[in-house]
Order: sequence, then structure tokens, then C-alpha cells
Amino acid sequence: MHYTRLGNSGLTVSRVALGCMSFGDTSRGFNAWALDDAAAEPIFRQALDLGITFWDTANVYGFGTSEEIVGRAIHKYTRREDIVLATKVRFPMHDGPGGKGLSRKAIMEQIDASLTRLGTEYVDLYQIHRFDPDTPVEETMEALHDVVKSGKVRYLGASSMWAWQFAKMQYTAQLHGWTKFVSMQNQYSLMQREEEREMFGLLADQGVGSIPWSPLAKGRLARPWGTRTARAGNDPIAEQFFSDDDKPIADAVQQVADARGVPMARVALAWVLRNPVVTAPIVGATKEHHLADAAAALDITLTDEEVRALEAQYTPREPTGY
Repeated sequence: MHYTRLGNSGLTVSRVALGCMSFGDTSRGFNAWALDDAAAEPIFRQALDLGITFWDTANVYGFGTSEEIVGRAIHKYTRREDIVLATKVRFPMHDGPGGKGLSRKAIMEQIDASLTRLGTEYVDLYQIHRFDPDTPVEETMEALHDVVKSGKVRYLGASSMWAWQFAKMQYTAQLHGWTKFVSMQNQYSLMQREEEREMFGLLADQGVGSIPWSPLAKGRLARPWGTRTARAGNDPIAEQFFSDDDKPIADAVQQVADARGVPMARVALAWVLRNPVVTAPIVGATKEHHLADAAAALDITLTDEEVRALEAQYTPREPTGY
């Protein structure tokens, strides 16, 4: 495993992050393909064996049960100080005034709830899980700063928003001397490259690291087009992001992978990793080969010719996931 700093911060993370949306209690109605503690055990163990120590979850994943599973895994299989633990706040957890959004009340309530579920005294990276148009930016940034100063959070991150929104939040924090974001968790893959237009330039200028979600386009870049899996058949969100118009992109990945004699996922992740703004793509694993392929992608250096072939089929599109 390779390691690097998260943006310009001093935080060292593995260059592949374990995405924990794959873990949870399916009886709660979140992700029929999610893994419970027993099914997730081999994934956690393999992550540690591979040196993948950057683990990303969210309060809303499994409606809290992902955080619970991740917390138990850290206690059972490793040491808290050996894991860079990230979680998020924003989406609804209950109907009360502190159950959603980025108000001071919600942030203070939800960080405590996350810490309880995770069984830890602090989170390494606390991320806002989208922009909240209903809360003043000053309120959000001051509350996040106070959570950092309380010792419950070490660093702050954001996720999927317009570049102007992120710039406004960063400027507000700087103006008041509050804690700024060190990371942006945005959607980025060969099938969704719109972040290259404005966001990546902003991140590079601000010294903020990108930790892309869905770097394999929800699996569509990891297997021949049309291949069905248990997750593909139960992931309605993916249908909103990708369509049959994207088949030529997947075909290009398959051609490069076949020529190299490696799985498609390695080629697609190697392309994401070559972007200098990208710190660590987030890989949501449900099978052991998912993490093995992600780690192996670090050793692939794509040629200029391969990059041109992979990028040639992309067409401009609306950003998704905001």
C-alpha cells in the first residue's frame, strides 16, 4: 500500500479508502446487498492485510448500522489509533430538528450519536454530506469549528457540491479564523468527469485533497457492459447516474484491460489515481477481489495512448450526486 497526506494537511492516509456503505443491517431498509458483521469480517481483515487503513462511513449508511459495524470491527480486528476513521452528517436520521441538515443543533447532536455508534471518542475526518441551502454558511462552519475544538473531530471534509458553494464555505472559515476543509469527497470516474471543469482546479489551488466516491461508476467500469450482479439489480441510484450511452466508455476500459491481461477495475482505478488532485478513491467492497484489485491499481501506470483511448468516448454531461 502507498500512503500520502490528505491535501495539504498533515494527515497521512492510505491511497485507497475502504467505503463502508456496503455494511449495514438490511432489515432497516437500506441496501439489500449490504453485509452484516459476519459477512463483512473478511473485508475488514483483508483491508488491514493490504494496509488500507482509511475507512469511510456515514451516519445515514444503514441508518446508523454501518457506523456500528465499523466501530465493532475496529475494536475487534485492529487498534483505533491505526485507523483513519471518517464519517458524515447531513442526510435525515430522524424527523426532529436535529435529525438532518447542517444546523448547529444537527451537527452537535449527530456527532455525538456517531461517536456512540462508532464506540470512539473522536472521528479523524468529519464530512458534510452535501451542501445545506437551508442553513447559513456561517452557522455551519462555526459549529464544525467548535466540534473540532471540542476534540471530537480532528479534520473536516465536504462532499459533492458546486464549486462556488465549496469556495463560499472555505472563505467563510478563513474569514473568521475557523477550521477549513481538508478534503472533498466528490463523484469522479471515467463516466463522470465534470469535476475536472471547476472543482478540481479549486481543490488544487486550495490544497484540498479529493477522495472520490464511485470511482468505478457503481461497478459499471469493473465488468463487461450488461453484466448483472446482486448490487446492480438493487441500486436504483445508479440508474439515475449512468445509462446505455456510457457503454463505449466501459468497452474502452475492457479493451485496455484485456490487452494488459488485468481486471477492468484495476485500469479504471489507475486512471482515477493518476489525477494529481486525487488522494484516495473510495472503494465499496462486498467481495474480497474488490480490495485486491484496488490495491493492485496503484502499481499500474497507464501510457499516454491508453489514456487517450479511455477518455475518447466521454461526452459532457450534467454533474450528478449533488
